[in-house]
Amino acid sequence: MTTTPTVAFFTRLLDDAAPAERYAFATAQIQQAERHGIGRAWVAQHHFHAAEGGLPSPLVFLANVAAVTSTIRLGTGVITLPLEDPVRVAEDAVVADLLSGGRVDLGLGSGGTPSSFAPFGEDVRDKGPTYDRKLRTLLDGLSGRDVGAGNTLYPDAGALADRVWQATFSVPGGHRAGIHGHGLLLSRTQPRSADRLHAPLSALQDPIIDAYLEALPEGVAPRITASRTVFVADDRAEALRFAEVGLRRAAEGFRRQCQTIPGDSIDELIAALDTHLGTPEQVAESLAADTTLARATEVAFQVHSVDAPHEHVLRSIALFADEVAPALGYALTPTPHGTTTDQNLTLKENA
Repeated sequence: MTTTPTVAFFTRLLDDAAPAERYAFATAQIQQAERHGIGRAWVAQHHFHAAEGGLPSPLVFLANVAAVTSTIRLGTGVITLPLEDPVRVAEDAVVADLLSGGRVDLGLGSGGTPSSFAPFGEDVRDKGPTYDRKLRTLLDGLSGRDVGAGNTLYPDAGALADRVWQATFSVPGGHRAGIHGHGLLLSRTQPRSADRLHAPLSALQDPIIDAYLEALPEGVAPRITASRTVFVADDRAEALRFAEVGLRRAAEGFRRQCQTIPGDSIDELIAALDTHLGTPEQVAESLAADTTLARATEVAFQVHSVDAPHEHVLRSIALFADEVAPALGYALTPTPHGTTTDQNLTLKENA
């Protein structure tokens, strides 16, 4: 399967700022993405730990973003379903979808920081069965079925059931997303086993796609979003300056979680953490070598783990949309506010 992928922007809201400022920055970045024809924005949910992500309530945030945008789709990437009441997730998603004019996509996952499970009364060891049980309830609600004692959702979910996505690191997870006819969310990087430390990301993710496509019901179009760490700058030295800090911090975090991250030079960390950075030409060349992206229906780019300052993220969004995406043949959407040439020049002057 070869497609012409659309483009999405992804954020974990990790700007070096207080929470209210993080939310303001992320909102501005999504507005920037919309101005430049990016078709969707994904936001991640994380509880308790500011260094892992700054957003415990993604649907609340997206409802606010919907009020200051008009065309860009808004997705949760992802809600950690084992930590949630599935009926409330369905209700909140429906309200956010109505407020946005039908622009919400509901991305779900079973993972999350292990220490986050206990405060919600859940055992991380049971996250698989808990996810499956809560997913059934959620899908019942979105499909208008009884969620208990004869109750159904009000407002009803409309077409939101057709916009559910599942994130996974595994082949069984790809199969599960496929049999439901859901979209498939692939991560920007994945842990490698000791005997595959230098395997390309495609070697881990292509089997997931294979299982997903095999399980899709007949007549259901595949939806595959591949997230990638991408930081585009006007020169590679600038990109490396931020990567030197961000990627080292990320590698240390993964190692504390008992993952093996080989190497210590910046080039080794770029390879180990599946990072694409540099000038537009360099990023386009790097992404073109990622064979999984040719199978995706959407490529979602995020600055994490480079974690450059806000103004450089804005510049990276503009460079990706205006130069990298066209070079790779990625599909952009018509911009709602006309040309962005003057904005690009201003951002370049201020960067």
